[in-house]
Amino acid sequence: MAGPEDTETVGTGSPGAPTAGLTRGLEAVGTAAYVVDEEGRVIAVNAHAEQLLVRPAESFLGHDAHDLLHRDSHGHPLARSRCGMRQAFHAGRTAQGEGEYFECGDGTLLPVSWLITPYDVGGQEAGTLVLVHAQPPPQTDRKTEPEPVPAAGTLTELERLALLAETTTRLTATLDVDEALRRLVALVVPRLADWAVIDLITERDEVWRTAVVHAEGGTTVHHEDLQGPMPPVPQDSPMPLSRALRGVASALAGPRTYRPEPDSGIAVEQRRLFEATGIRSAAIAPIRSTREVLGALTLGRAKDQVDFTPEDLPLIEDIARRAGLALDNARLYQRQRKVAETMQNHLLPQMPRVPGLQMTARYLPAPDASQVGGDWYDAFSLSDGATALAVGDVVGHDLEAAAGMAQLRNMLRAYAWAHQEPPSRIVERLDEAVMHITDVTMATMIFARVEERDDEHWELTWTNAGHPPPLLISHDGLARYLTDGHGILLGTGVRTPRTDATALLPPGSTLLLYTDGLIEAPGHTLDEGLQRLHRHAAALAHRPLASLTDQLLRRVRHVTNDDDVALLAVRTPSTS
Repeated sequence: MAGPEDTETVGTGSPGAPTAGLTRGLEAVGTAAYVVDEEGRVIAVNAHAEQLLVRPAESFLGHDAHDLLHRDSHGHPLARSRCGMRQAFHAGRTAQGEGEYFECGDGTLLPVSWLITPYDVGGQEAGTLVLVHAQPPPQTDRKTEPEPVPAAGTLTELERLALLAETTTRLTATLDVDEALRRLVALVVPRLADWAVIDLITERDEVWRTAVVHAEGGTTVHHEDLQGPMPPVPQDSPMPLSRALRGVASALAGPRTYRPEPDSGIAVEQRRLFEATGIRSAAIAPIRSTREVLGALTLGRAKDQVDFTPEDLPLIEDIARRAGLALDNARLYQRQRKVAETMQNHLLPQMPRVPGLQMTARYLPAPDASQVGGDWYDAFSLSDGATALAVGDVVGHDLEAAAGMAQLRNMLRAYAWAHQEPPSRIVERLDEAVMHITDVTMATMIFARVEERDDEHWELTWTNAGHPPPLLISHDGLARYLTDGHGILLGTGVRTPRTDATALLPPGSTLLLYTDGLIEAPGHTLDEGLQRLHRHAAALAHRPLASLTDQLLRRVRHVTNDDDVALLAVRTPSTS
């Protein structure tokens, strides 16, 4: 039967407590019977059905009858496009069939025959009564259809199945919402229709007509004048699009559907759509995820002389259901990535203003939303007037690593401000504490202090805890790595003395502190990455600092690298 995939309780009454009249009426039927609402959810079931299908009433109520019961001869879920009962349900007519298989509560398959007919459940909503009989197993594995199933348009049954398989494959292969919509349109236009319209419900429950696409001479044309914001979804409108956007079963529509006085703003927009496009026949299906209604898919035929029929709706709804799952996954992915980037950006600091020094920093997140990095940088003033510089990498690529990065950075700031000590001693204090009061397993970092001497030259003092070495580039493009002051990374539990190193920063020189995401690449050695950075940094030495950092990210970071990158650049004043 029809209906979305989740178990949200809507329709006539509460599925958990069907009306006494419905239940009594079913008990008077001498065979297994159940009633479904407009969405195909079971709202009442009799004791005969409980016994025949080995299921208590609770396992029926509120569930989509098709998803719950219908299987093929091998016990696999039956595609809605192959379900004869589904087509009769959409058409609102009486029908019967045999050779179907229902899955019982004990996991066995039961061959059944059935009869379906419209049924008055009271109120404004329509119901459908289903009668089920057990029948002897067929003598062959060949399934008997209740009646021939016309294909949508000119598609054969094999082509329909191939289209559904292609829909699943293509839509689930992307996690970009816009790309998923483009693929959806390409799947259905012109194969099923010459017009495709996609209406999506935003996270703020606003409706947006995202795509109106027309097939013209082998190409598709987007009609942006028909796209844009839509009026809100009316809760009681019986019109097809309004019902689809509420998650109710698919429906057919045409110009006559929207000729009467509009009952809502959406009906006005639909009338405008039919008038502007010349669509003669349309099929409208909800786009749903397992959690909520995401929108509606409308397929329209203007040039095609064959109108859509109720037999076409199961295929179109199957496509819409697959699109809903793919769009939901893409939305969740993009939402996760936005949260991760927002968190990372809030954790990373603004550069302090230091007279005479230029400073800029860049953070490039990992391409994968799940790869929230532990890379970080920091620059802040110390209590003795010097400026602290730091860059580091916490082991891991998840939110836990990002949280550990925040702990490490905040502890470093506290130690560096409170203790006027060399960088090596500050990092020793940090290393002693990291395993006891943080969630950090291991981390690398460089901690440095830069200050102006009495002779107006700038001096750098640093210590390195297992991190790639700083790179110093002169104004003339001479570059060298600062390899002194190197020690083991943080969190090993090994207590060895750390050393400091000191270097003068020539006038107009640029100091680069960076994480390994800038220089690492699959299939390449770390030395190759260091050489690549050395070469490009020297070539870019004359660039303004912001341009230099941006170009380094573009030129040095390998396209196959899936790690995040932190880059901190400092430039001393030139001689006048």
